Parts: sequence; structure tokens; C-alpha cells
Amino acid sequence: MIEKLLQDQRFERVMEPDRFWQTEDAIYENCVFSDSNFQKTKLSGLKYYDCLFDHCDLSLVSVQQTIFQQVQFKDCKMAGILFDSCHTFGLEMRFFDCKLDHCSFYHLKLHKAIFQNCSLRGVDFSGAVLKEAQFMGSDLTDAKFDQTNLEKADFRGAIHYQIHPQYNQIKGASFSMDGLPGLLTAYKIKVMP
Repeated sequence: MIEKLLQDQRFERVMEPDRFWQTEDAIYENCVFSDSNFQKTKLSGLKYYDCLFDHCDLSLVSVQQTIFQQVQFKDCKMAGILFDSCHTFGLEMRFFDCKLDHCSFYHLKLHKAIFQNCSLRGVDFSGAVLKEAQFMGSDLTDAKFDQTNLEKADFRGAIHYQIHPQYNQIKGASFSMDGLPGLLTAYKIKVMP
């Protein structure tokens, strides 16, 4: 099957995603998607290289074997996405001011991933490799970290996380003083002002 290549294009205000995604073999390179609603759309098998999603609703999209290489998401609503079903080769995503509640990054390798000022409530990071990832300013309420590699990750300014140092690799990670209780909760230690 021949793949359709779309380069250097801008897609704005897409509101009928089923009509928009007519081919499952499309390659999007250096494209911008803005102010669009892709909620519950099947993006499986599509390929995105150097793309930007800006002010889009991608909640509950299907991303099975989808390729995301050097893709940025800004001000997007992305609740409930199972990113662990993405194609893992070259996987690189960055999130700025996004709502990623209840997404799964289970066992993904996301070196130097950026989650800046994001809502990450209930996100599953179990078994993920997040070396040098940045979580600055993000809300990690009920996020799950279990056997997660967080070496040199930056949690400065992040809030509501609970990371058990015994079950996660946190060597060289950066934390704010305000975040220390999130590292000590498992030990039932009280940090007093």
C-alpha cells in the first residue's frame, strides 16, 4: 500500500475527524494541527514527524502503532490516551500546558521527555524510562511510579507526586523542598514547616 505524504501543511479547525483521517497510511511531516477536535478518533498506524498539535482535543484517541517522532503538544486536552500502544522506535514527545489525565506511558522509553505545566492526574508511568525528563510545574496527583527510571529527572515545581525511592530509580533527580513529602510518604514520615 502506498503511503500518502503530507509535508509543511497547516490544518486548522478540523471538527469532523472521521472525514479528515481518510487514510490509515498517511505520513505527516513538519505539519501543524491547531484548534481542532480529534476526540475518540482512530489515529492508529499514522506517522508524525516534527509536528505540532496546538489547542487540540485528542482525548481518548487510539494510537496503536502510531509513530510520534519529535512531536510537540501545546495546550491540548489528551485524557485517557494509551501511549504505551504507540510504535516505540524513535518515540519523542513534548507536552506543554496539556491535560493528560489518566493516560498510560507504561514501560515506554521517553528519554528527555518534557511535561511542562501539565495535568498528569492518574497517569501510569510504571516501568517507564524517563531519564532526564522534565515535570516542572505539573500536577501529578495519583500518578503511578513503580519500577520507573527517573534518573536525572526534574521535578522542581511539580506538585502532588508520590514516588517511593525504594521502588524507583531517582539518582540525580531534582526536587523542590516543597516536594520532599512526596518522597517520604511511603515511610510515613511527617515533614513539618
